Amino acid sequence: MADFCQLWLTCANKKEADKIGSTLLQKKLIACYGQLSSYAGEFWWHGKVEQADEVFLGMLSKLDLFDKIEAEVTKLHSYETFVLEAVPVSRISKSAQEWLNRELKND
Repeated sequence: MADFCQLWLTCANKKEADKIGSTLLQKKLIACYGQLSSYAGEFWWHGKVEQADEVFLGMLSKLDLFDKIEAEVTKLHSYETFVLEAVPVSRISKSAQEWLNRELKND
């Protein structure tokens, strides 16, 4: 079984999240994506606490595609430093596993 993962990425706005999600989907690097709008957060940046309203992008993929996904996000993301996280999926339904194996890029 391939190692699947949930990917999480904050984006500056809906337009950026759509662009990143659509590009990764078209390249078969992710099987699907969804967005949570108006994700308000605080974070340390250059020695001070900043606040931002962002869009939270959630995606489903395989762990072995992470480097390719990160390379694409680097080209498309507006942030100097973005946080792309992969959270391994410990179990997944058989039908979802079959769907992911069928739809995702296989190298």
